[in-house]
Amino acid sequence: MKLLTFTGLVALLLLSSSIVTTCDTEVKPPKKDFRTKNVIVLVIDGPRFSETFGDSTCQYIPHLAKDLAPQGVLFTNFRNNGKTNTNSGHTAITTGVYQSIRNDGTELPKYPSFFQYYLKEKKIPKEKAWIIASKGKLNILANARKKGWFHSYMPSDYCGPRGNGSEYVADKFTWDVVLEKLKTEQPSMMLINLLEVDTRGHSNDWPNYLGAIERTDKYAYKLWKFIQNSKHYKDNTTLIITNDHGRHLDGHKDGFVSHGDRCEGCRKIYMIGLGPDFKQGEVVTEEYEQIDISATIAHLMNFEMPTSDGRVITPLFK
Repeated sequence: MKLLTFTGLVALLLLSSSIVTTCDTEVKPPKKDFRTKNVIVLVIDGPRFSETFGDSTCQYIPHLAKDLAPQGVLFTNFRNNGKTNTNSGHTAITTGVYQSIRNDGTELPKYPSFFQYYLKEKKIPKEKAWIIASKGKLNILANARKKGWFHSYMPSDYCGPRGNGSEYVADKFTWDVVLEKLKTEQPSMMLINLLEVDTRGHSNDWPNYLGAIERTDKYAYKLWKFIQNSKHYKDNTTLIITNDHGRHLDGHKDGFVSHGDRCEGCRKIYMIGLGPDFKQGEVVTEEYEQIDISATIAHLMNFEMPTSDGRVITPLFK
């Protein structure tokens, strides 16, 4: 058997290292002038995957399955790989970092959000970026603890029944605020939280939990229709629809009533991306995760977000 010399062995190891490094590097789609000028993220709070795209009939989400997913890219192996609670899930989406933070609205995210990076780099007024949430405690998403970002470059927010970060409000009232701001302020960046699925689940109300999934399905469809019928938003707006967390599977703890651990039911969610720069009619089974949304938005809207741990979701792009 022929033996390698020391020099040959070193060369082989260096070549192997080079190959591994090349394969492990995330390849982003090339920078270009995307048609997207506006991004809206709709977070439907807390449906279990088994009642959405995990159900082959998609009976509770007919608009998402039949009207919206075929116009964009559906991700059926999307994940919350951090803490599976509301505030931590939303924070992962906006900051691109998994953080275990208190779920009562008394703790800010450590790192800045894509809103803050966007407002700072583009030097535009805060009225052009909005967080609108049915859960008042999600007003934390507008701020960050990190030095240089605390109380700086904050987006506008309307969270809770009086828009002041208190209590919860029904989704129908949140929807009215969403429409008002889209019409009057015409923001270029928005995140929307709809809570009813989650609250009905926590109430152990199975019929209304399913009904809430159907109602949020209709809101998602109405939002896309509004975008397509708007002279301001049509053909230049990307819509991302996802969840902050799932729920326990049947037979695990109290089933659909709760969430918050590392079980598959809590971690597995979905994402749909629709917009002028995305493919249409594709289903992606490769795993992507919440923190990837921030990196994708930064790439799409052409600003830097160095603190995000996410990667650009390349299968979205044409």
